[in-house]
Amino acid sequence: MENDNPYDSSRPERKVIERNRRTQMKALYSELYSLLPHHSSRESKSLPDQLHEAASYIKKLQINLERMKEKKDSLMSVERLRNTRSRMTGKVPKSPQIQIHEMGSSLVIWLTTESNSRFLFTQTIRVLQEEGAEIVNAGFSVVDGTVFHIINLTIGHESAPDYGAGRRISERLNKFLNDADA
Repeated sequence: MENDNPYDSSRPERKVIERNRRTQMKALYSELYSLLPHHSSRESKSLPDQLHEAASYIKKLQINLERMKEKKDSLMSVERLRNTRSRMTGKVPKSPQIQIHEMGSSLVIWLTTESNSRFLFTQTIRVLQEEGAEIVNAGFSVVDGTVFHIINLTIGHESAPDYGAGRRISERLNKFLNDADA
């Protein structure tokens, strides 16, 4: 006796498809839950609890994102206001900044000034020369009225590096910039 009922032959196939779907869903739930920051408890949670925790975490991230966007907008509006005032008064309230990185007998100096503060760069070069530094190269770029200088130099010689020169140069340049800003 032949089985002519088409539903009987597809029933095992449907069971396999459903089992595969459930396995895939379980793997996806586990992956989602693994992305959550876990608390100290390592107890296994039920699937509804895992989904609830994931949804709560996503909502918390959305709230934090909105708060950060508001803070960014607030800071940007303050900056725009400051830039508008600067353009109106012709005065830029930024003070010069310097960063000095010592690498053996080499120094890299980053000096950030306003475009109307050219003498700071020349005075920086003067201080470096007084300290016996050999300037390897120097360059600058200007962005929105701010000048970014970079100065590469060597202090002492490879055979006899002057380890105190970096500290002395840093102290002198910082003192000079603080005095110039005052």
